[in-house]
Amino acid sequence: MSYQPRLKKEYKEKIVNSLKDEFSYSNIMEVPKLKKIVISKGVGAAVSDKKLIDYAVDELTQISGQKAVPTLSKKDVASFKLRKGMPIGTKVTLRGEKMYEFLDRLVTVALPRVRDFQGVKATGFDGRGNYNLGVTEQIIFPEINIDKVNKIGGMDITFVTNAHTDKEAKSLLNELGLPFKKN
Repeated sequence: MSYQPRLKKEYKEKIVNSLKDEFSYSNIMEVPKLKKIVISKGVGAAVSDKKLIDYAVDELTQISGQKAVPTLSKKDVASFKLRKGMPIGTKVTLRGEKMYEFLDRLVTVALPRVRDFQGVKATGFDGRGNYNLGVTEQIIFPEINIDKVNKIGGMDITFVTNAHTDKEAKSLLNELGLPFKKN
């Protein structure tokens, strides 16, 4: 049998049945799934220094294990000296096994390294079952060598699920190990 990530195996064996009982689904195909994780990083200073985009792409590639791509501006903004088509950020979309591997590393290694960590806020849901999480420093990931960091910056992590409500999505992410704050 081929390699299967720990969280993917746990999802199939335990979480599906747990969510099926909790929300009383008639079929296991109704149980919400994690579709993809999108990690994005805005680099506003890249307008004046083009090398910052290359550093950001390298960092996101190291963190995710998949090649990141630069994002381009969609319109001109004269006050920011920004032209249409200039690179102003980076992003990477994870699906399948890499998605589960990243989530496992995020929950077990990276988030506990945040100083005074109490859990992630439960207010990041968008009403359609997707969750957004902001990370203030990229150095919480063990893949990043702090001596080679050019500039400390944050990133946004979006968990896209096929859940219909925020309650279902929160329950799914909670079962997958995302530590939500207690009210």
